[in-house]
Amino acid sequence: MSEQRDEVIAYVGLGANLGDSPQAVRDAIAALAATPGVSLVQASSLYRSAPVDATGPDYINAVACISTRLTAPALLHALQAIENTAGRERPYRNAPRTLDLDLLLYGDAGIASPDLTVPHPRMGERAFVLLPLREISPGLIGDEDLQAVSLQVVEQLGSFE
Repeated sequence: MSEQRDEVIAYVGLGANLGDSPQAVRDAIAALAATPGVSLVQASSLYRSAPVDATGPDYINAVACISTRLTAPALLHALQAIENTAGRERPYRNAPRTLDLDLLLYGDAGIASPDLTVPHPRMGERAFVLLPLREISPGLIGDEDLQAVSLQVVEQLGSFE
């Protein structure tokens, strides 16, 4: 399998709720932009939200739109490397984390493998994904999508920079 392909627009969800979460998300956006084969197109504002199906401090979230020549599996590997560099540990499902990067969309691809599912299977259930995604790509998220998550409290904090 080739590690490179034609340019694809992809969306990455970012979140953190341990340590300096806003800085962790900013650093992850910078690391993503510095990844070979990846160009940052746009990043959303930072958002604060309570954990979903988990405990711990509030999360800081954002969504980044990238252009990439990496295949989806290679991009996933790059995202996991950024998480590992940030000290990501996985002691149990939905544990608090220093950094979480999720591949939300990869062009118009539908991927279902043991390691990767795209579109992300739970993105439509999470306001902390849909609101920043709509901020940077309004055509992807409709009013009905936001209505479905309207009871989830998410606070927009401002630019990622």
